[in-house]
Order: sequence, then C-alpha cells, then structure tokens
Amino acid sequence: MENQTSQNPQNSQPSGAQSFFDDAARLFDKGISKARTVVSETSIEQRSFVKAFVRLCHDGWLQGWHESNGGNLSYRMRPEDVSACRSFFNETPGEWVAMGIQADSLRGEFFLVTGAGRHFRSIPLDPSENIGIIEINQMGDAWRLVWGIPGGRPTSEFPSHFMIHAVRKAVTAGENRVVYHAHTPNLIALTLLDQLDSRGLSVTLWKSMTECAIMVPSGIGAVPWMVPGSQEIAVATSAAMETHPAVVWSQHGTFTTGPDFDAAFGLMHILEKAAGIYLSARAANGGDQIDFAVSDDDLRAMAEQLGLPIRAEYLGWFRSN
Repeated sequence: MENQTSQNPQNSQPSGAQSFFDDAARLFDKGISKARTVVSETSIEQRSFVKAFVRLCHDGWLQGWHESNGGNLSYRMRPEDVSACRSFFNETPGEWVAMGIQADSLRGEFFLVTGAGRHFRSIPLDPSENIGIIEINQMGDAWRLVWGIPGGRPTSEFPSHFMIHAVRKAVTAGENRVVYHAHTPNLIALTLLDQLDSRGLSVTLWKSMTECAIMVPSGIGAVPWMVPGSQEIAVATSAAMETHPAVVWSQHGTFTTGPDFDAAFGLMHILEKAAGIYLSARAANGGDQIDFAVSDDDLRAMAEQLGLPIRAEYLGWFRSN
C-alpha cells in the first residue's frame, strides 16, 4: 500500500502563503498584539510620531545631553495616534497609579513617554523596551501603562511633565504636545556661575546669541535647585511655563516645549548653544563678566523690525559686577 500521507493534499507541505498564516496563528497563541504585527506588517514602533520621538532621543544622545539614564521626553498623543495604536495595546492594562496631582484638561489623554531608568542611547535599539504609552484616568489624577516598558513605569519626572503639559495646553490653545528634558552642560554650568532669575537668564542668552531673542521672545524661565521629581519642583516649573516655553533647572538641566519634536529639540539646541557662546566668551575674558555689544535698545529695534513680541519688562536689566 502506498503512503496515504503523500497522496493527501491536506497533509502535504504547506505553501508559502499557508506557512505564513500558520506562523501568524502560532503568534496568536503567544500574544495577539505580536500576531497583529505580523499580519498587518505594521506596529506601534513604525508609526511616524513614534519614529520622530525615537529620533529626538537619538539626536539628544548624540549631543551629549543624556548620560546614563539622564533626561526624559513625553508626547501628548493626538486622537488619531491613539486610534492607530489601540489594537496593539496590552490586553490587560497596568494598574492605575495615583500621581498626587490632578488636571481636568488632561482627563483621558494618552502620552508616549520614556521609561524610568531607561537610557536614551538604548531607545533606538529597542523602542518598546524603553518607551511606553500611558493612559490618564477620567479623574485626571492617575496613569496606567497600556503599551511598552515591560515591567517598568514612566519617567520619575512625569509629574513635572504632566503639570507642564496641562499649563502649555492651556496657554497654547492645545497646540503644545511635546515636553523635553535634557541635561544640557552649558546651561547647567551657567547656573553655577550666576544665580540668575528668569529675567537675568533671558537677557544673558538673548545678548549672547540674538537668535535666542528671535526664537524665544517671551524669555526663558529659571527655577532654583529643588529635589528632582518632587511635587515642589513640578509646581515651580509649571508656574514658570505659564509665560515661558522653556525653563532651566539650576544645577540640573533644561525643559523645553513645543507643538512637535523638531520645535522642542530646536529650542533646546538654541539655548544650549547660546550658553556655550557666553561661557566661551567669559573664559576668554579671564572669567570676568561680559560687557555685551548688543544693548537693550538694539534688542528693541530688532524686535520692532522683525515684529517680535519681545518681553519688554525684561529689558532695562543690568548685570552688577
């Protein structure tokens, strides 16, 4: 008798298409989200906003702003982003985690965030291991993890991000979506030399590189040293963000905001470069204070000619030697 198996088409070697779907079926057994990735040939990591998020992390690492696990990033997702990603969310979301702060304007929002203890250097290598999506509850006072950061949680400074998002969403009519925190060495060094308030910091950077006045005519906020990740520094930072799109934490780093990743990264780059120019000029001057060639009147004239809403009350400030 001939081998019946060889004559039975149902038991024959599967075709390429059949093999593909067999593989997909096995992946369903391991986890539905992974199977969907195979079948649809897409994933959360391939979404354009996730790629832009990862690119900013990589660019910041290349600038030297993210030693070890330093720095963090968050993005308030658009409704269409959430819809595109929802089928890939964990079947069982994480437990709700109370934040100790509350914002009505962020009820039910979703955020893409860097993970606590994760390294920016590693994010492009394995995004889902190092970044994640969290959902805010309908009370606006707790979060839960719905994708990514397996066994982890969002950055420990998310309370600061959360309050900044609430403020910037309000003052920009919802336009602002990105909050970026980096350990910028030149800006940190500047806070070691001078105890500058928001007014002094803004004028120093405006006059060190006038591009700062063009890009940040409302000025740069300054917050004295406080415990990172504390409610105290979150409150102080969000208060400064009511009138500034960027805030420097003394002896720690910088927060920038923007409607998209390019804007937030570009603002960080401009401020850090201006601080570096100031420090180089001061070092060349023997460490003494700089007598700026650009005057307050020059800044006013530039603002008038370019139509910039420069913060007039910050002008007229003079450095004491």
